[in-house]
Amino acid sequence: MAGKKREKERERAFYENGSKLHEKLIASCNGRPIPIRSYSCEELQRATNNYDPSRIFHIDELYEWYNGSFEGRMISIKRYLRHRGDVIFTDIAVSAKMSIHNNVLKLIGCCLETQVPILVYESAPNGSLSSRLFNVTSDHDGAQQHQREPLSWQSRLKIAREIAHAISYLHTAFSRPIVHRDIKRGNVFLDQNDVAKLTDFSLSISIPEGETHVKDIVCGTPGFLCPHYLATEYITEKVDVYGFGSFLLELSTGKKLYDLLTTTDIFNVEDFEYDRKRFTINEVVDPAIPVGEEGSVVWQQLEAVLRLALICRKKDPEIRPDMVDVTKELRKIERFIL
Repeated sequence: MAGKKREKERERAFYENGSKLHEKLIASCNGRPIPIRSYSCEELQRATNNYDPSRIFHIDELYEWYNGSFEGRMISIKRYLRHRGDVIFTDIAVSAKMSIHNNVLKLIGCCLETQVPILVYESAPNGSLSSRLFNVTSDHDGAQQHQREPLSWQSRLKIAREIAHAISYLHTAFSRPIVHRDIKRGNVFLDQNDVAKLTDFSLSISIPEGETHVKDIVCGTPGFLCPHYLATEYITEKVDVYGFGSFLLELSTGKKLYDLLTTTDIFNVEDFEYDRKRFTINEVVDPAIPVGEEGSVVWQQLEAVLRLALICRKKDPEIRPDMVDVTKELRKIERFIL
């Protein structure tokens, strides 16, 4: 009897979740089919050794990421800790649309048999940028397991350019621009070659055709939230530009944004202003980056990246560049054409 009851619950969850996902895919993808695989509960349990905590490679307030293996292939499994309404289906739909981009973690499929759907992605062998940037690998309860080699400056520049390009694609590739709303280091994973992969599209929202913005309740990560969005609830592409500026500051300085804003007076939390007379590059960048003498290539690249990060975080959205221009500027900096 218990087995039959469990089977009926799975069947009900499958049809309820499938119906919601179908609606979301039709709305998001103009009715075009997007091939994603359907996994059973048992398949994902086997893939993760029954969700063995040692398989967790990244944890967030709302979900856990597991390393898994299925049919000889390494996969990443995203398990939401609780149901969050339509955001899970938004995550699936936008991830599916964006999976064509090389700097987006590719969605392979999902399990709809559980009350809260479970998402399956390509593997991210080098984990989250968050753990790599702060030179630790963390287990499920946050304890440090071992140190990893710090990211080189050139690797950081490449990661910045790759994520900027993914956001640009999100903003420009579709008939309605899509705003991510939660650009941060925890939503960037690295493959075996340290190629950056943007993920977590659960808070994404489309701007209606012919409109310049959409209004919605404020959500995202404190410190990465655009002040104009906080004040008006208006969402434009410039919300992601602001978040990317914060992301770029962390990537360059090797400091968490909160620590950066509360332990130094170099940057003003209300409206950053860049003034090279107030500090030297060595005072603010990650000590793991060998800067060299003033005027060196790395020095000038770092200065240009910091300047770009601060412009992206301008309080007035109109002053901020768009992500296409940010990507171009990072490409120039990477090639040292300043």
